[in-house]
Amino acid sequence: MSDSLTLFAALLLGLAASGHCLVMCGGISAALGIATAKRADGRPRPILLIGYQIGRATSYALAGLLLGGALGALIGVLDIESVRRALRVLAAAALLLGALVAFGRVRDPGFGIGHELWQRIAPLGRRLLPVTSLPRALAFGMIWGWMPCGFVYTVLIIAALQGDALHGAMTMAAFGLGTLPSMTLAAFGAQRFAGFSARPAARRIAGFALLASAALTLAGPWLPHATWLHACLPFACRAP
Repeated sequence: MSDSLTLFAALLLGLAASGHCLVMCGGISAALGIATAKRADGRPRPILLIGYQIGRATSYALAGLLLGGALGALIGVLDIESVRRALRVLAAAALLLGALVAFGRVRDPGFGIGHELWQRIAPLGRRLLPVTSLPRALAFGMIWGWMPCGFVYTVLIIAALQGDALHGAMTMAAFGLGTLPSMTLAAFGAQRFAGFSARPAARRIAGFALLASAALTLAGPWLPHATWLHACLPFACRAP
């Protein structure tokens, strides 16, 4: 199974999520500037600000690795045509949900998931303050990445439905990469430029890409001659 189309869609959804990320996490980025070791001119050390973002994206990839691997193990036990077909439909539905999120039709599909886990993890971040080294910045970023977020949960569903640990991790990493420009710029205080990728045009492009991904994922079994396309889609199935 390959998921290159899903990777591209996840990257675009990360870009589309930039506005949401700035609202949810922009304040954290700004606050971290106060709790981060400073240079001689009084500004936070850039390598530490970047470390936060790399750690955050790494935690996304780890979540995709765990859930994609778990579902992949289940698929391996139940490797029958009907299961693959059902998972293909679910994957298409998850991509459609992502499109609705990008278009703004679904504002924040948080599902109430992750809040209890966050309550347990969040105190670990306070033990890392003040952040004075790159390992501490990476560790804080990895904890930050588990903060409940509807956009993250949406892509995590898509990642898990890849049914493979590596592809699940790659999907979440692509999403994290898409959020990096705006969040990194916000960390450096360039909020005006940080919102560039969150403009309506970027969200529409991401939404249409996700819609196309959903349609192609669902229609794959009925496209027997498009072998080049099958290599980009999850769950190779035969048409019923």
